[in-house]
Amino acid sequence: MAAKIPIAQQRMFANVFICRDCSKKVRTQATRVIAKKVKCPRCGSHTFRPIRKK
Repeated sequence: MAAKIPIAQQRMFANVFICRDCSKKVRTQATRVIAKKVKCPRCGSHTFRPIRKK
Protein backbone atom coordinates (compact mmCIF):
# COMPACT_ATOMS: atom_id res chain seq x y z
CA MET A 1 0.00 0.00 0.00
CA ALA A 2 1.29 3.42 -0.89
CA ALA A 3 2.35 5.88 1.79
CA LYS A 4 0.43 9.12 2.11
CA ILE A 5 2.56 12.12 1.25
CA PRO A 6 1.58 15.16 3.37
CA ILE A 7 2.32 17.71 0.65
CA ALA A 8 0.15 15.84 -1.84
CA GLN A 9 -2.65 15.47 0.73
CA GLN A 10 -2.60 19.21 1.36
CA ARG A 11 -2.65 19.98 -2.36
CA MET A 12 -5.64 17.71 -2.96
CA PHE A 13 -7.79 18.43 0.10
CA ALA A 14 -6.84 21.83 1.59
CA ASN A 15 -9.52 24.51 1.05
CA VAL A 16 -11.57 22.35 -1.32
CA PHE A 17 -15.35 22.39 -1.01
CA ILE A 18 -18.09 20.58 -2.96
CA CYS A 19 -21.35 22.17 -4.08
CA ARG A 20 -24.28 20.36 -2.45
CA ASP A 21 -26.46 20.77 -5.53
CA CYS A 22 -24.22 19.94 -8.51
CA SER A 23 -21.05 18.41 -6.92
CA LYS A 24 -18.68 20.95 -8.48
CA LYS A 25 -15.32 21.31 -6.70
CA VAL A 26 -14.38 24.83 -5.62
CA ARG A 27 -11.11 25.85 -3.96
CA THR A 28 -11.67 28.72 -1.51
CA GLN A 29 -11.25 29.66 2.14
CA ALA A 30 -13.53 28.16 4.80
CA THR A 31 -14.43 31.57 6.20
CA ARG A 32 -15.81 32.65 2.83
CA VAL A 33 -17.92 29.48 2.59
CA ILE A 34 -19.33 30.00 6.09
CA ALA A 35 -20.20 33.63 5.28
CA LYS A 36 -21.87 32.45 2.01
CA LYS A 37 -19.71 34.78 -0.09
CA VAL A 38 -18.82 31.97 -2.51
CA LYS A 39 -21.12 31.15 -5.42
CA CYS A 40 -20.91 27.93 -7.41
CA PRO A 41 -19.71 28.68 -10.94
CA ARG A 42 -21.90 25.94 -12.41
CA CYS A 43 -25.30 26.30 -10.70
CA GLY A 44 -25.07 29.52 -8.66
CA SER A 45 -25.75 27.88 -5.29
CA HIS A 46 -24.22 29.14 -2.02
CA THR A 47 -24.30 25.79 -0.13
CA PHE A 48 -21.05 23.83 0.09
CA ARG A 49 -19.64 20.94 2.09
CA PRO A 50 -16.00 20.02 2.81
CA ILE A 51 -14.40 17.38 0.63
CA ARG A 52 -14.07 13.92 2.19
CA LYS A 53 -10.61 12.41 2.37
CA LYS A 54 -10.50 9.01 0.70
